[in-house]
This record gives sequence, structure tokens and C-alpha cells, in this order.
Amino acid sequence: MEINIPEVVAEVTAAFYRYEKALNTNDVAALDELFWQSPQTLRFGVGEQLYGHAEIAAFRAGRDPGSVVNRDLLKVWIVTYGRDFGTANCEFRRHGVNRVGRQSHTWMRTPDGWRIVAAHVSFLGEPTPMKV
Repeated sequence: MEINIPEVVAEVTAAFYRYEKALNTNDVAALDELFWQSPQTLRFGVGEQLYGHAEIAAFRAGRDPGSVVNRDLLKVWIVTYGRDFGTANCEFRRHGVNRVGRQSHTWMRTPDGWRIVAAHVSFLGEPTPMKV
């Protein structure tokens, strides 16, 4: 198996940054599209364990748009395995919060393009307001 085929890394990287843009602009339609539409898809976040695309989409649709906080990426680590599978991991900091978050995605090539099949979000430590 080839690891990090350059054109595959570029494809997963583009999909990851498309997700990042959708997340920061609360583009729910794009976020729903980027998750594999399957009952096998999962997303573990802060306070939620979502199993299947339907639960993930319902979570996004029911979330208060005002609760979405932009974030800055601190580190991105993308690795691909062959031509159809990859992972994207990042560390981030939400605007106005002085703690580091971590996100991991497992991406799979589908007939419709690259889709997230598993996602996890967590934070290090307790939130503290940023000092300005």
C-alpha cells in the first residue's frame, strides 16, 4: 500500500479545507454533504455520540447558529493510505477561548467524492476566556 500519494493527499486536503470553511460559515448543507450518508457513519463530539448520518444531520439542523464559533487551525496532519482512504487530524483554538481542541476525521473516497466516515472532537483542559 502506498502512503501519501501526492495527488491523493491533495484531494483529501482540499476536502478537509472545504469542511473547515463550511464549519466556520455554518454551511449545514455542505457539512451534511461531506459526511458519508450511511448508518455506519459516526461523530463523537463534546457531549454527543452520534451514530449514522441521520443523527449527525439532525444534530446540525437543530444546533443554534449563534453557538457556532470560528476557530483557527494550529496544526493539520493529513495522511492517506492507498487511493481511497485517509485521515485528517488537527489542533485548533476557538476564537475567544484559551484552550486547544482536537479533531480527527477518517475520509473515504466514494462515488460522490471524499466523505467523512468517522469524526471526533475533543478539548484539552477547561475553557478559559482569552485575555485581551
